[in-house]
Parts: sequence; structure tokens; C-alpha cells
Amino acid sequence: MNYSISSRMASMQPSAIREILKNTANPDVIPFAAGNPSPDAFPVKEIENITQIIFGSHPVAALQYSVTEGDGHLRRTVQQFACGREPDLMREEDELIIVSGAQQGIDLTAKCLLNEGDVVLCEDPSFVGALNAIRSYNPRLVGIPMESDGMDLLALEQALKTEKNVRMIYVIPNFQNPSGVTMSLEKRRALYRLAKQYGVVILEDNPYGDLRYEGEHIPAIKTLDTEGLVVYCGTFSKIISPGLRVGYVVANRALMPKIIVAKQCSDVHTCILSQMICDQFLTSCNMDAHFSNLQKIYRAKLTLMLDAMEEAFQGRVAYARPQGGLFVWCTLPQGVDMLEFVQAAMAEKVAVVPGTAFLADQSAPCSSFRMNFSTPANQQITDGVEILGRVLHQFIR
Repeated sequence: MNYSISSRMASMQPSAIREILKNTANPDVIPFAAGNPSPDAFPVKEIENITQIIFGSHPVAALQYSVTEGDGHLRRTVQQFACGREPDLMREEDELIIVSGAQQGIDLTAKCLLNEGDVVLCEDPSFVGALNAIRSYNPRLVGIPMESDGMDLLALEQALKTEKNVRMIYVIPNFQNPSGVTMSLEKRRALYRLAKQYGVVILEDNPYGDLRYEGEHIPAIKTLDTEGLVVYCGTFSKIISPGLRVGYVVANRALMPKIIVAKQCSDVHTCILSQMICDQFLTSCNMDAHFSNLQKIYRAKLTLMLDAMEEAFQGRVAYARPQGGLFVWCTLPQGVDMLEFVQAAMAEKVAVVPGTAFLADQSAPCSSFRMNFSTPANQQITDGVEILGRVLHQFIR
């Protein structure tokens, strides 16, 4: 059978990260390419106990269909949790829906707001999973260069002035994936003003906001929103478990009915057992202690990686210390072919992600690659960085 693939999907390619992760199934490969939480960060015992309680008290409810918007008790719990972390995140005109991870929230928002040929402005580089979800609706992605404190706002304003049919600005303000950059409060305010001026929706993706290891908390862009311009995606993948697939979207009530219908067309509702586990975890566990433990684990792993990079790269690779998140963005010295470097590293059983995977235009030149410090064990971090240093030496002798 020769299948005629839809025009929407014909040009879509597999996620570069997902393809690389196939190689990391080999235990001999050091997985700097992943973005998974550390095995040490999983609250296994707590979830085991919670699951036993659920099946002891509400077994049928845990196995039955549920409502698309999400379990009512969880929605109230998440609203209380989210607004406790981000005061003013929700206003009277906002509503919250439970989704199957923030990735689904991004996809549903794009499905509801984008027509073929519309323009989406995004940080360049940006999260490949979100870019692919957006690409599936055939808009035109326009990348806005990143600076040390977030998007280049002059470039953003120029794009808003000159591009036709700009419908959305996609941003990850906290410890951005892949760059690790955190958008300053001044830029968050300026970004919101520009979106308001040009009548463009901001899709704010915040998967890493609770993984801050230094510096002060910066309020979400959604907390500035008085016009219903910001759609906010949160997730429990990085702070409880990605396998549960529980996230949430906060959006203006005028948009929410369409998001609900879009989700009904996708998966009817998020796994109810996962929702019940998440609800119990948020209400019964000491979340401050949980966050403190996560931050301790990841702060140590980040420091270990940066110390190893300082020794192995000897100042020849550019990178900045992120204030949180899971990633370090590295830029090779001039003259080193990034893709050849990544391939040479893979030949030595060290997997990193080529920077081109994160670009709006993946054919654009790029000399950077992404490193992850949460997934590999500590010994893998030191061994892997040492190997990368030796590989680099081969390219610059």
C-alpha cells in the first residue's frame, strides 16, 4: 500500500532528541542528550504509598472515564498550588484545564489559534518539542535571537512590525531549554507591552520554574496579564514524574472552551489515575521539602558538570552558568564543525544534542550543542565531559 501522507505531516521529521535517545538505550552511552529527571529525584516511595491508598479507597474512580477539564479536586489543588508559587497567576476571567503534560498544552493552544501560513515568533534556539508541535499546523516559524537576559526585544519588535499574520509568541522565560537563559523582569514587562500593542498571544511555557538553584524568583509573564493575552503552560513532569503525564493550562475563559474541545478530539481526558496520584502528592507531601531536595540534587550535578567542563575545555568552549533548569548550552570555537563534533562524540559513546535541532530554521548555521546534567550519574558526568574534552582536542590541534 502506498500511503498519501497529508500535507500537514509530509514535511514533519522525528524529534532529533527522541532519535538520539534511541542510541542512549545502550547503557554504555553517556546520556548528555536527554532531559529526563534524575532517578534520585523520583519520589518512588511516596507515589507507591499514594497509589495503594487510591486503589484501597477509590479503585473504580481511578479506572473509569473522567471529565475533559480534569478532576475537579485536582483542578482546585493545582490552582491553589500554582497561585501559591505565582501570586496573581490567575485572575477572575481565567480558567484552568488539566492536560497530558505541557507538551499537550502547547499543541492544543497551537491547534486553537493557528491557521496555515500564520507566523509564530519564538526564541532562537527553543524547545524542539514545542517547535514540532507548532510546525504540525503549518505556520511559519520566525526565530528571534537570544541575549543573556532573554529575547532580543529590538528584533522582536521589528518582526512584529514587518511580519504579516503574527498570531503567537512562544517563550520559555525560566532557565530556557536549551540555552538556560532566564528572561529578566524588565524584558517580561516589555514583551507583554509589545504583545498588547500588536494584539498577539504569548504562549508562556514554564516547565522548569521550580528548579531554581540560585538567584531570585522572577514573576511569570502571566501575572502581568490584564488582557487575556497570555496562555500559561505548567507541568509536574520535572517536579514529580514525567511518566504521569500531568500538566495544566491557564487561559482566559473565552479561549478555554475551544481548548477543551480540542482535547476531547485528542485524548478525551488525561489519565485519571495519574491525576489522582498528583492530587494526593500535592496535598499530602511537604512540597517545600520536596523542592529543596530537588534543588540540592540538581545544584550538585550542575556544579559537577561545570567544574568538569572548566577543566576539560580549558576555556575553548563558551557557556554560561544557568540559574536553574536542566541544561547547559555550549558553543564551540570558531572553525570547529558542530555536527562533526557531535558525531565524533557519539562515536566515543557520548550523546549530546546538536544545536540545529532547536532552531526555527534548522538549516541555519549553528556552532552550539546542548548538554543535560540531570539524567547521567555523577561518574558519567565526569567521564563524559573528559571524553568531550579529548574529542575537542582532536578538532583544534
